[in-house]
Amino acid sequence: MKKVYITMGPPGCGKGTQTAHLADFLKIPHIDTGALLRAEIAAETPDGIEAKRKIDKGQLVPPELVGRVIKNRLLEPDAKNGYILDGFPRSMEQTKILEQIQEEVGIEVQNIAFYFDIANEALIERLINRRSCPVCGRIYNIISKKPKIEGKCDVDGADLIQRSDDNEETAKLRFITYEEQTKPILDYFRGKGILHTINADQTIEAVWDDIKEFIVD
Repeated sequence: MKKVYITMGPPGCGKGTQTAHLADFLKIPHIDTGALLRAEIAAETPDGIEAKRKIDKGQLVPPELVGRVIKNRLLEPDAKNGYILDGFPRSMEQTKILEQIQEEVGIEVQNIAFYFDIANEALIERLINRRSCPVCGRIYNIISKKPKIEGKCDVDGADLIQRSDDNEETAKLRFITYEEQTKPILDYFRGKGILHTINADQTIEAVWDDIKEFIVD
């Protein structure tokens, strides 16, 4: 049975870092919805233009758009033995879309969901100090996870950037959207017995130790 790990949590909670680690540990792909959408935006496809308009307003990208991008990714050969979803689903509608996609793909799956729990105040501080590499996608924090050379990626030396939506005003809008549309999924997954809550307000190492307790053989 294919194992599917679903990572959930508000923007800046650290799920990207942890899912990348989990993917390396399990040798299955880390499917970052944000990265897939940013590729569409960079290519200025119709889906990318629509996605950018929503993101700039702190709103969720339309579920049918995300579903199209995700389904294409899940059909790639490296996802045949399992995968990790980062940033999807973000609403009950997207949850149903995911279940439909999994049914259409036709392989029996076991879903395991992680919720990264952290206070909004801590998240805002993380977001406004977050920087990323436009080449490899590596994430830094100028307070708690500094690059070795200021402003440069440790991996490829590229200039680090601050995403346009990593500011306090947009962050607050994103939290409101998250509270309204994403948290109901927690009750749904909890009812299915697949949800594990992780304290995300810890060191990266401590969060990883908590995650390992729930990895399915």
